[in-house]
Amino acid sequence: MKSLLNYILNNQHSILNALLQHLEIALIALFITVITAIPLAVILINHSKIANLILYLASIIQTIPSLAILGLLIPFIGIGKLPAIIALVAYAIMPVFQNTYTGLTNIDPNLIEVSEALGISKRFKLFKIQFPLAFPSIISGIRIATVMIIGTTTLAALIGGGGLGTFILSGIQSNDNNALLVGAILSAILAILANLLIKILSKISLKKVLITLTIFIILIIGLTGYSSIKNSQQKTVTIAGKLGGEPDILINMYKELIKNNDPNIQVITKPNFGGTTFLFKALQNNNIDIYPEFTGTVLQTIVKDNSISHNPKITYKIAKNELSEKYKMDYLNPMKYQNNYGIAVKKSVAKKYNLHNISDLKMHSNLQAGFDTDFSNQVDGYPGLKKRYDLHFTSVKVMESSLRYQALANKKIDITDAYTTDPQIKQYNLVILKDDKKFFPPYQGAPLMNKEFSKDNPKIVKNLNKLKDKISNKDMQNMNYLVTIKHQKANQVAHNFLQKEKLIK
Repeated sequence: MKSLLNYILNNQHSILNALLQHLEIALIALFITVITAIPLAVILINHSKIANLILYLASIIQTIPSLAILGLLIPFIGIGKLPAIIALVAYAIMPVFQNTYTGLTNIDPNLIEVSEALGISKRFKLFKIQFPLAFPSIISGIRIATVMIIGTTTLAALIGGGGLGTFILSGIQSNDNNALLVGAILSAILAILANLLIKILSKISLKKVLITLTIFIILIIGLTGYSSIKNSQQKTVTIAGKLGGEPDILINMYKELIKNNDPNIQVITKPNFGGTTFLFKALQNNNIDIYPEFTGTVLQTIVKDNSISHNPKITYKIAKNELSEKYKMDYLNPMKYQNNYGIAVKKSVAKKYNLHNISDLKMHSNLQAGFDTDFSNQVDGYPGLKKRYDLHFTSVKVMESSLRYQALANKKIDITDAYTTDPQIKQYNLVILKDDKKFFPPYQGAPLMNKEFSKDNPKIVKNLNKLKDKISNKDMQNMNYLVTIKHQKANQVAHNFLQKEKLIK
């Protein structure tokens, strides 16, 4: 508990910002849902076939994973809050529409007939008879949608939308329970408070409910928008990173190098932003400006070049040329270390099955394998490895990268993918099997950006190139250890390294 309180005190500003972002996204999504679903239900009171069709389509949308919807929206809308709000509305519209439609169509027909016999206008009948009688059902739908929206808003962090999900992702990737608890507990508290608030609002009219909701949205937008207005005159550079502590360290190094040269540039970092394809699409669409990418991943996953060389310089040259020709992108000079893929097992497993090389695994298909999402799908991951080494594991699980080491340590799996700079190799006493058929290409990291951006920002390019041939494997593993195992802040670890190397003033 003391550790959690210290974490909250040290990060109170970031927590408050994330909380406001979370509320802003959730309230806007809820407001759009309510003002869309309720009028639609009113219009379709006497059109049951169309209403049933809409309910059917809404139910189909709810079966689609929310992350898939976010991914589909990125090429058309980009990243940030907007696609998150659209996805939330798509999920929440069903309970509000269904409950409103059910409430309005299940009113005693005798009451409707009496009102019509008295010559009451449709407007009077709707607002004075139908809405009051259907109000409990409508409020129930809004309550369901509200809890659903607040919980799902955590996914906005995956596409740069902010919110409490940033702490949940950070906690998972860095194995920091304090960050994880802050995000999870605050999300749960928000859902409980929203539920209680709606219960109170159920005692007043629907009109007052909408007015209250509108006031809340204006207040939240005002609070979250203040900093944006304040910095509107500043030049903004957005740097994103993949999931994990190492990309977080790198993007903070990029930020320090840029701001050290020009403090007036507003640099926004988006850690734990997603996998390779996700980030690359965001860069293509100018939703982000820079992200660190690795040479092997460029060749295998992005440009799909099968001409693998185990010479790091040749690999980088091919990757740079391919990115320039196919995507008009600029790939800056790489760092010294290589974050190669590897196959890891516990020492006890290696000893028991006499495992030294990856090819030794062919004789042990009964071993349980567990790989992270990228490795499970990329050509330079398990699909290619399986083909090269003729591997056929009877059980292969896909899991978050931060969980696979815990699963290995707890004997839930026997084999997993690893990066050569991962601190967990030392922490869990693991063995990296020799890539005896030389499958994995070199993996040197370097900043990736669009050519137009690099042309317009030569000073940024010059400062980022200061990392050329810097950071050894040992340096990176030590920094990863400080962030992932010791839970030090990535920005502070990055700052300390740059100062030690005299790369910043």
